[in-house]
Amino acid sequence: MNGGNSKRRIETDVMKLLMSDHEVELVNDNMQEFHVKFYGPKDTPYETGMWRLHVELPDNYPYKSPSIGFVNKIFHPNIDVASGSICLDVINSTWSPLYDLKNIVEWMIPGLLKEPNGSDPLNNEAATLQLRDKKLYEEKIKEYIDKYASVERYRQLFGSDDEDNDDSEEDQDNDDDEDTDQGENYGSSEDDDEVEEDDASEELSDIEVSDEE
Repeated sequence: MNGGNSKRRIETDVMKLLMSDHEVELVNDNMQEFHVKFYGPKDTPYETGMWRLHVELPDNYPYKSPSIGFVNKIFHPNIDVASGSICLDVINSTWSPLYDLKNIVEWMIPGLLKEPNGSDPLNNEAATLQLRDKKLYEEKIKEYIDKYASVERYRQLFGSDDEDNDDSEEDQDNDDDEDTDQGENYGSSEDDDEVEEDDASEELSDIEVSDEE
């Protein structure tokens, strides 16, 4: 495949990602290096996490596999904690030009998170825990999400295009909460007034009864 064909394939694959509603951020307007926002797959301990993937495409892509790694930390048997490197055969030894970036982001990496390969670990602690203590393993995953991959942490580290919108929504929610709280306070004060009126009525009736006596 010549350079022109490689370039076209790179553009095609990156556009596929963009058209699939993935948030892609090019590095220096270069389609061969970019970041992708990656959400943890549902029904897994990673579900609440948000990660940034760093992707580099070689000049002879797709005949040579892309380089992909996690920027913020993740606890997984097949992902190196320090570098974010991923041990996944389909983007290493068994890569095929038939694969594309959308396949990797939507199927291959989520599949690895769902079903780790404990026999070929890059993180020995995670591999050992996954085999011996599933509960502790999942707690450790969530601990890493809280520290490095929560929505708030992601924004602190990388910012977000949706930040302003989300902030305004949060402000609106806060305003709504305040209105609700105030409404509850108003309601409670009215109830207090009613209680006071009832007490006063009882006192008056007591006085009238004693007068009759």
